[in-house]
Amino acid sequence: MRAPERLLLALCLAACGSAEEAPGDAAAECNIPSRIELPAAASLPDDKPDAPAAAYVLAMSWSPEFCRFRKDARAHEGQCADNDFDFILHGLWVDSAAGPSPRACAVAPPVGEALVRQHYCMMPSAQLMQHQWAAHGTCAFSSAEAYLGASKSLWDGVKRPDLRALRGEPLTAGSVRAAFVQGNIGLPPEAIAVTLNNRGWLTEVRLCMDLDYNYAACRNPGAADGAAVLIWRGG
Repeated sequence: MRAPERLLLALCLAACGSAEEAPGDAAAECNIPSRIELPAAASLPDDKPDAPAAAYVLAMSWSPEFCRFRKDARAHEGQCADNDFDFILHGLWVDSAAGPSPRACAVAPPVGEALVRQHYCMMPSAQLMQHQWAAHGTCAFSSAEAYLGASKSLWDGVKRPDLRALRGEPLTAGSVRAAFVQGNIGLPPEAIAVTLNNRGWLTEVRLCMDLDYNYAACRNPGAADGAAVLIWRGG
């Protein structure tokens, strides 16, 4: 079941912070490869029934942790060898009110090179773009262009703090939430999900919204405020 495609810039600015706030950067410098391996075929929908869309989740991956053991992986060289990102966009996900989220709702034509290059510094992988468009975008948007355009508008509206510089004894999930709240007007702590791996290292920060792109409490909030957080800063 599709949610309306109603991402206007005014809604984004109202939901994600003041227009006077400078948005976060994917990286100080972004290198886009001269050759990009593109998806060759459309992604097919699954045959599972989908719950109605009830919310959005902007999932941002902490790239230093993702790349920590993947620097030599050819599949991730654009993210982990050619660039040194802080956050990258994992995806804009459609969530349900209860139970499994909608997923793979329709055929997803392969993303084209121009679109990949346009959004590469936000999501540095054509395969990741295709996967996110197929798994999540098809449940709310009619095209990859619409899906990635909406994702970029939300991404640009979020000021992402410099977590490499975040210090504290101890660092907690509450510290990470507070850093995002400080930089984004109108972002409440309950709309921020902090995810850790099983060793306690930060992997993602997810911002939760309703279908009008207003911040809302996360259905899956992740780590509690008092949970200790380790942040891999690269190296």
